[in-house]
Amino acid sequence: MQSIYARIEQLIKGSGMTKKAFGERLGISAGNLGDWRRGKSTPSTHKLIEIAAFFSVSLDWLMTGKEWRPEGVKEAGNRYFFEGSRQLDCQNDELSEEEKAFVREYMDFVTYRRERKASDEGPSGTST
Repeated sequence: MQSIYARIEQLIKGSGMTKKAFGERLGISAGNLGDWRRGKSTPSTHKLIEIAAFFSVSLDWLMTGKEWRPEGVKEAGNRYFFEGSRQLDCQNDELSEEEKAFVREYMDFVTYRRERKASDEGPSGTST
């Protein structure tokens, strides 16, 4: 199986650039390229995205050597899971008042948990 570095090297050669010119253009040091070649490290996600965009290749191909192909949408012939509750279109008018109150209470709880989590993390996004 070909490594990420091997695919990058293939792209560099195919473009007619030198590794040095490539590194300078994308801000990649010779040391980093060497580490990638030896398998000592791999490019960061951000750098992989830059490289894929630079050579106009997909990130899937750059990382795996294969192009991603969606299988297509497969829909079962049966109704959605709401059918058992006679709730085919997810509208509130088929819920009882008690069920509506429960859903509202749950939504309030979820909002409370999100706000609590955000305040616990503090302004920098880390726990205080």
